[in-house]
Amino acid sequence: MSILINKNTKVITQGITGKTAQFHTHHCADYANGRNCFVAGVVPKKGGQSFESIPIFNTVAEAKAATGATCSVIYVPPPFAAAAIDEAVDAGLDLVICITEGIPVRDMIRTRYKMQGKSTILVGPNCPGVITPDEIKIGIMPGHIHKRGPIGVVSRSGTLTYEAVGQLMEQGLGQSTCVGTGGDPVNGLKHLDVMKLFNDDPQTEAVVMVGEIGGTDEEACARWIKENMRKPVVGFIAGVTAPPGKRMGHAGAIISGGRGTAMEKLAVMEECGITVTRSPAEMGRLAKAAL
Repeated sequence: MSILINKNTKVITQGITGKTAQFHTHHCADYANGRNCFVAGVVPKKGGQSFESIPIFNTVAEAKAATGATCSVIYVPPPFAAAAIDEAVDAGLDLVICITEGIPVRDMIRTRYKMQGKSTILVGPNCPGVITPDEIKIGIMPGHIHKRGPIGVVSRSGTLTYEAVGQLMEQGLGQSTCVGTGGDPVNGLKHLDVMKLFNDDPQTEAVVMVGEIGGTDEEACARWIKENMRKPVVGFIAGVTAPPGKRMGHAGAIISGGRGTAMEKLAVMEECGITVTRSPAEMGRLAKAAL
């Protein structure tokens, strides 16, 4: 099994005529069951065209009605990306994965407000996507570094997701699903949401959780893990050396008022029974030991 996506997921690429969208749609379609999974593209006023045999529609609603799509991945430019999320949510898709970086915060606040009471799950924005190895990848991660296995991975950082996966593979450990939640301050799924899904997935035996400075998402997840998690968790926080008031590469990774530091997060995680490391080079080894 897996979480969020599998070989039966039907995907729409929103913004498919853009250079970045075409590059990643091509590689996603070439990965595992991708040719069966990527069923449509959406670009206003370009309906009737196609990209590599993938039909293009004017709206998400039209694409869903014609193909039975359940998920969309968004590469729409920042000024229009929140509206693209809104359209996918209004069409009733199960899952929306937004890769776009730099969406105005005010736009995302409005979008998150509109999503209240809706069943659509949002991953991102500013995320690498989601992959269930050897079944389907939706996003920008390099598929060749992944292999099917028992370790779930959840991370705010795309680069550190790849680093964790690389270390797991060195230890001979594949992954059940890898989820990049994204580094923006206003986003969809949090670490806690993903951890609950991994806890209920019978094929996930342990989880690697990678966080960043800023916010309190990792602390909230750690406290839930202490009371509810039935599987071992290995944790790392990027930005151990970041001083207060400094920002990392992600818009959401900023320490405010002395809160949200890496050391504070690591301390809470340790108190909650998570095996933590202060070196990213230890994630794979600790995951193997946790099993």
